[in-house]
Parts: sequence; structure tokens; C-alpha cells
Amino acid sequence: MSEQALIHPTAVIDPGARLGAGVSVGAFTVIGPDVEIGDGCRIGPHCSFAGPTRVGRENRFVGHVAVGGEPQDKKYAGERTELVIGDRNLFREFVTLNRGTAGGGGITRIGDDNWMLAYTHVAHDCIVGDHCVFSNNTTLAGHVIVGDWVIVSGFAGAHQFCRIGDHAFLGMGALVNGDVPPFTMVGGNSLGRPRGINSEGLKRRGFDPDRIAAIKRAYRTLYVAGLPLAEAREQLAAQAEGSEDVRQLLDFIDGGERPLLR
Repeated sequence: MSEQALIHPTAVIDPGARLGAGVSVGAFTVIGPDVEIGDGCRIGPHCSFAGPTRVGRENRFVGHVAVGGEPQDKKYAGERTELVIGDRNLFREFVTLNRGTAGGGGITRIGDDNWMLAYTHVAHDCIVGDHCVFSNNTTLAGHVIVGDWVIVSGFAGAHQFCRIGDHAFLGMGALVNGDVPPFTMVGGNSLGRPRGINSEGLKRRGFDPDRIAAIKRAYRTLYVAGLPLAEAREQLAAQAEGSEDVRQLLDFIDGGERPLLR
């Protein structure tokens, strides 16, 4: 443990835990063995950390966050699995982050610069990219893959094994049971459906009008033209010759195991 770590006297830190420089730990927080916490992390009161868990630098855990708990999977039999968290993430009250399972690759991974707001749940074997915002009560079932710059509104969630592509937006209460392509906006209470592209989010991230127009054209081909998926894919392949964004969309479609949300 670094001598510079600031530990509340009621916190319990296992000797097998490793804390970096400048880490602060709040009242009644428990950090177990085989947990590594990087420099500059701030941990609030009543949090729990179970290992094996690796936490990067400058993360903030506000309070009552459960990090690295056993996967909620009946097949889990105590095998060694991990949770790995990147840098500069924010975890608000009562967020739960579970380790992976042997059958799912053995690791749950969260990238950098994400915001996970109150009561978010990230289940076993999920992979979350960078710069995502998960609003209150976001729920990811096991094995969900989330790209970069994804926004999930309150009370929304994803079925196990689904993928959510870069720059996608899930509206309030939208539950998805298929793959959400990049740039797509999903809305509707209960079972979510595609409602267009996330044009406002793309503008905020510096996409110019030509790029956005190409993405809109691809969305219309996929969702508005009424084409079978195979025929839509052929047209997208032609459009991808002039657009890296459409190429990304096409690669996402080709890489799926679950049905595409349509």
C-alpha cells in the first residue's frame, strides 16, 4: 500500500490489496485480497472490492459501489476470473460490477472515461468501451459488448450476448434483444426499436455534414427501404466504398451472432 494513500480509520484493507499513490478510501469500505487500485482513485464510503480486480488511474467510486463481485451465473464454480477497469471512470451510488466467467472468457472489462450513474449493473463477461454514459438503472446482462461513445438512458438495458455499436443511443426504458448497429438511436418503452440515427450526438463529436449524410443514407437502406437484410447488405457494401462509417456499420452487421435489431 502506498504511504500516500488516505484511508479512513473504519475502512478495512486486506494486506493482499495494492493501492497506488494518492488513493483515498472512505468510511466502512472493504477492499479484499487480489485487488489493485491505481494512482489517484477516490473511493467513497460503504464500497466493496473483491478480487481478482484491476482498477486503473483516477477513477471515482462515489459510494455503496460493489466492485468485482462473483458473477450471477449458476455455472460459476469459484474459478479464477477477473474484472478490469480502465482510467478516469465515474461510478455513482449502488453501481454493481461483476467479474467474468470461465465460459465467457474469464474477464469483464470496462474502458476509459465512462460515466455509470446510480444503480447501473454490468454483468459478467461484458466489454464496455470508452466515453460511454449509462444513466440510472442501466442494466447489462452477461456477455454484452458496448462500443465507444454509447449513451444509455435511464431504465434501459440489453439482453445477454447483444452488441451495441459505437455512437448508439438507447432511449429511456428501451430494452434491446438484438444487436444495435453503430450510430443508431433506439426508442420505445419496453422492447426498443430503431428510430433513426444519433445525429445530434454525431454533431457534438465533430462529424461533418457529409459523414452524417452517408450514415443517414445507410440507415434508410437498412431500415426504411423495406429490403431483406441480404439485399440491404449488398447496397451497403456499395455505399461503403466512399464512407469509412458505412464500412464500420457493414463490418458490425457481418460480425454478429445474434439477430440485428430491426
